[in-house]
Amino acid sequence: MSTTINFAQVETQHQYDGFDFPRIVTNKDQIQSVDLACDWVTSNLTQLKKELSQSGVVLFRGFPLHSAEDFDKFSAAFGFEGFTYKESLSNAVRINFTERVFTANEAPKEVEIFLHHEMAQTPISPDKLFFFCLSPADQGGATPVCRSDRLFKKMQEVAPELAQAMEEKGLKYTTTMPGENDENSGQGRSWKSTLDCSSAADAEEKLRQLGYSWVWLADGSLKATTPVLPAVVELENGIKVFYNQLIAAYMGWKGVRETPSKAITYGDDSFINAADLDLINSLSHEFTFDVEWQAADMALVDNHMAMHGRRPYSGESKRQVLVALGKND
Repeated sequence: MSTTINFAQVETQHQYDGFDFPRIVTNKDQIQSVDLACDWVTSNLTQLKKELSQSGVVLFRGFPLHSAEDFDKFSAAFGFEGFTYKESLSNAVRINFTERVFTANEAPKEVEIFLHHEMAQTPISPDKLFFFCLSPADQGGATPVCRSDRLFKKMQEVAPELAQAMEEKGLKYTTTMPGENDENSGQGRSWKSTLDCSSAADAEEKLRQLGYSWVWLADGSLKATTPVLPAVVELENGIKVFYNQLIAAYMGWKGVRETPSKAITYGDDSFINAADLDLINSLSHEFTFDVEWQAADMALVDNHMAMHGRRPYSGESKRQVLVALGKND
């Protein structure tokens, strides 16, 4: 089995400390089967993980991936411990293809999913993300990725007091989970599905164990507020990353731009100024690259180093981007 890793570059690609963002790996060796592709991953695993640690996102292009099952097998070859969507506390509606593989956010195609770290608004989040393009949209539908270490460094330069407050206070998030799944909402996963329970008593017990506060609403939905979660995380190499869901919550959650405190506050319950949230969103643009999907592309994302989102899309073809999650081994 070849141990060659072939890299490609595109004109708009970013570079940080001499490393491409994202790193693009191509199948120039013409590997013809998913089993051989998995063997290739095993042969190159140490180098591929090093590339991920340096870049934050590695895009695999031209590999023989034609189905959810192929994606499941290829992504599993990287050896990260599995993290199923069922065990997550994400509030987005998803559809499973295999136990490990599920759809990206099922929100309508005209809805933009803004930059975020996967599940950072919950106490349980994955370390690694795999995205697989089964079929791209006719127009639009790119996945923006943003280097969160660079964003936080920029915040420290231009708004040091804001950066310090984020790091020291942390965040709380408040979300409302409906009684039944609402596929027309980016936050439409029901409390039964989110908490993997069938009764209100079981839901309350799980929330209690996780440190949430909550209130039941008249329509049967559940309004829940997290314990204090980090806004900034320091990685093992000492680099600090802006690890949270602030941009997505402020820009994309219903009604939050008008009243940010309805969904996000500092960990001490003090309000975050809208002007500060606008600044953070504006600064993120400098460090964001849009992955324009081609069929069979797979992206491996370090969920701590890089945020991601989804651009709106249009056309007759159905955009199908699938996801698998992993924990560090």
